[in-house]
Amino acid sequence: MSLTDLAATPIEIVNADAYEATLLAEGKVIPDFAERRADIEKQLVTEAGRQGATLGEYADLLDEVTALVEHPTVYVGEFEAEFLAVPQECLILTMRANQKYFPLFDTEGKLLNRFLIVSNMQMEDPSNIVTGNQRVVRPRLSDARFFFEQDIKAGLTPRVVKLGSVVYHNKLGSLGDRVERLSAVARTIAGMLGADENLANRAALLSKADLLTDMVGEFPELQGVMGGYYARHDGLTEDIAFAIEDHYKPRFAGDELPRGQVGTVVALADKLETLVGMFGIGNLPTGDKDPFALRRHALGVIRMLVEKQLPLDLPQLLQAASQTFGTLLPDPAKSNAQLLDFIYERVAGYLREHGASAQEADAVIAARPMWGEMPKALAAVRAFAQLPEAAALAAANKRIGNILKKAGDAEQVVDAHVSEVLLVEEAEKSLYAAMQQVVPQADAHFEAGRYTESLQTLAALRAPVDAFFDDVMVNAEQLDLRLNRQGLLKMLHQAMNRVGDLSRLAV
Repeated sequence: MSLTDLAATPIEIVNADAYEATLLAEGKVIPDFAERRADIEKQLVTEAGRQGATLGEYADLLDEVTALVEHPTVYVGEFEAEFLAVPQECLILTMRANQKYFPLFDTEGKLLNRFLIVSNMQMEDPSNIVTGNQRVVRPRLSDARFFFEQDIKAGLTPRVVKLGSVVYHNKLGSLGDRVERLSAVARTIAGMLGADENLANRAALLSKADLLTDMVGEFPELQGVMGGYYARHDGLTEDIAFAIEDHYKPRFAGDELPRGQVGTVVALADKLETLVGMFGIGNLPTGDKDPFALRRHALGVIRMLVEKQLPLDLPQLLQAASQTFGTLLPDPAKSNAQLLDFIYERVAGYLREHGASAQEADAVIAARPMWGEMPKALAAVRAFAQLPEAAALAAANKRIGNILKKAGDAEQVVDAHVSEVLLVEEAEKSLYAAMQQVVPQADAHFEAGRYTESLQTLAALRAPVDAFFDDVMVNAEQLDLRLNRQGLLKMLHQAMNRVGDLSRLAV
């Protein structure tokens, strides 16, 4: 076997064991990917330190560059400082995506007019390599500056009218139609949250205008970001600029949430309009196929509702969004019901990512707490599940639920009321007496937001509950006794399930 690379003569590989060492010594090749990656990273970090700079986020680019070189050497290049007048996101994307360079930043994250080149050649005098790369990147940066200057001249607001000529979806109209829907949904959400409806409306109308700019046409990854820059240049407020820039957030798992109330409103409106529209026309994700990123949109809605503790009613939001489509959606009530189930499936996944078991997540979701209370409710349910009384009380709760369901089907909806004179068995008297002590304490903890303490207080009911089911026949033949016992169980069921549906913890 013979190979030629930077070696002067063909390389002979005498055996497989000698492959790596021979390539490194004679062929200037580091064959192991992980070793090559580590070598590049070490050189990058060292050189950035010499420059008094930082590298920012570079992991993905490092993986890509590692696959492009065999014997890496890092050199420093630079470009004219005048290009820094262009938004740095444009320059960064140009260098990283087009040229595979590593931009350098100061300690505050501001782009410097220097970058690192990973070359495949180690030279005593690398001036030709550095000069050549600087010459290549200059036209790229000039293009970015040209696009930016042309976009600035045209402005952002005039582009909104042109959105009407761009098809969004053949069943859902144009981008112009879409931003009209976005603005309506944003106004509704703003009203619910007490936010400025005019700012939300303006930001929503302008949110997609940068899709028609030269810069976003060249770099689609910058949509939203460039809209924020152009909005500021047009003299719009920071609230609107941030909202335009942030309304795609969160773009991926772990991404930051939108800044400010207006940004949150528009981001919610954007995702809800997409979800309601796509579900409404039957474009549902299947298996691993999700071309419209509906799972990501649903998770974004969940994160904003939960992590920003928004007091919003999700079914009401879906209904408000569906109304903006007019007659475009064949059966919005049906599709919204499907969408609601879809979102709550994502809620279960979200809670599991935060440490919950499937049963614990189901218990919290079944209780439908306010979005901002979900993490606290989950922590309480998880703590309760570790108690020695938990299994027995969860099983009893499930049994109570089945009894009440059958009773409601057979006779009438059970009334949560107890007449003490109809408590004839010692076990039911004991349970009622225990509830009179324990339930008010648990309720007080619940009303104060101390969910863990509320559930832990209820653990004291295990013994009287067990005794009740051992000694008392709930479905007594005598109607008044039967209804009274069912009322007692209904009171217990309501008290136990305020934080979460504990029956979901039963094995």
